[in-house]
Amino acid sequence: MTHLSPSVRRGSARAIAAAQTLTSAPVLTARILGLCALAAVAVAPSVAMAQQAAPSFEKPDADFKGRIGAGGVVVPGSETTLRGQAFTPGQTVILELDGVVLNADGKPYTADEKGEFEAKITIPETAAPGQHPVVAIVSNPPAAAVVPLKVSPVIAVSGADKFTATSEKLVPGLYQVAYSPKNNVLFVTSAVGRPPVKQSKLLKLNADTLATEASVDAQPVPGRDDGHLYAVYGVGVDDGTDTVWATTTRDGSVAVFKQSDLSLVKQFEANAVPHSRDVVVDTDHSRAYASAVGENKIAVFDTKKVEKIGDIEIPSSNRREKFSPTSLALDAKNHKLYTVSLSTAEAAVIDTESGKVTKTFPLPGAKSPVGVAVDADNNQLYVASQGSDNLLILDIESGKVLHDVATGAGALNVEFDPVSKLAFVVNRGAGTVTVVNPQGEIVANLEAGTFPNHVRADGKGNVFVINKSRGQNDETGDRVTRLTPKS
Repeated sequence: MTHLSPSVRRGSARAIAAAQTLTSAPVLTARILGLCALAAVAVAPSVAMAQQAAPSFEKPDADFKGRIGAGGVVVPGSETTLRGQAFTPGQTVILELDGVVLNADGKPYTADEKGEFEAKITIPETAAPGQHPVVAIVSNPPAAAVVPLKVSPVIAVSGADKFTATSEKLVPGLYQVAYSPKNNVLFVTSAVGRPPVKQSKLLKLNADTLATEASVDAQPVPGRDDGHLYAVYGVGVDDGTDTVWATTTRDGSVAVFKQSDLSLVKQFEANAVPHSRDVVVDTDHSRAYASAVGENKIAVFDTKKVEKIGDIEIPSSNRREKFSPTSLALDAKNHKLYTVSLSTAEAAVIDTESGKVTKTFPLPGAKSPVGVAVDADNNQLYVASQGSDNLLILDIESGKVLHDVATGAGALNVEFDPVSKLAFVVNRGAGTVTVVNPQGEIVANLEAGTFPNHVRADGKGNVFVINKSRGQNDETGDRVTRLTPKS
């Protein structure tokens, strides 16, 4: 077992590169440093006698595709296994952090015939949360990369006595939830696995009992013979037309269903919204908005005509970078739409009357932001970031960070409840919901089952949490949970 504080030290080997995980689990993606790769390093068998060989400047690995990943959540005091893949068989790897060799006994790891290796690491109790830059020095042939090892904070469970929780098990692959104030029902999306996706449903639940009132299978994609469906992921409600809007992410599109029986109203063509994620509906103004992850656009739809009427392009304030919208938060009363960029750590404010971006501002301290919510009364924005495991509370007018709150591994989505004046953050990796007040104080940190994925408020003081599962026999997974603050 290797510790992050071994006594073995090597000479300075600094690689200038950065890689960033875009998934909720801690994944390290190795990036080749090209011709600037560090020279091969010879390591003597004895740790005490380990010395650095003179650089040979042999031909570097120009096609290096090696990647290194950590299995599961990494926290202080935990043990983790780093797995190397896609290396050239026989390549050797030295891992360093701050000039300290992490390899057991200082010996290099060697890629097997499949190009794979494993490295067991123990994270010290004193490790600071954050993304630690581990340098991978590769030989035979030489290459190098910097990979971020994310250490997540541990937030103690607390405050369960302040809430009433009611839970119901649903179907596999739950993704998002939306609430209809008019009909007092919930709509929940589900999709299982990667393409071809053969299992996906839209559910209608009684908001009081959480009982399933109706469900419908996603539609088959025409022209496919592999059973692939227009799987549904994001969901929004239009009480003006009694419809439900859902993003069919895998096919870059949007579908519309009747609230009454979940029958299909319209399936938009593929790539109408490339990698569509969130969809929100401005009922009073007959508009729906869908974010396109990886594109710098939000698609706009006329909900009465059920037609796409255009795109809102969002420029990045970061030179030569592309804004990538994820979650959406609508302030219909003030004609504002908010989103955050996964790739550039920025927030954008859109005037829905003009369809123009009025402001973008940076999100300092946020890595891979995804979730966003708005407190319209206090002009504050709440941003959850899975790469930095935190919640930012910002003043929208100035863009200033008012509070930076560590919430737990994989902070994915956030909802602000206007009744309780509390923000609810789902932490996918930690399996918790962190409840935060406007002063940035944690009111509660509640157990939320396996992989909590989404949260929505009903405007009456209740919030609904959706979570996923580890498999068919996971009793804490695939659930909808209603949280109600006790008076």
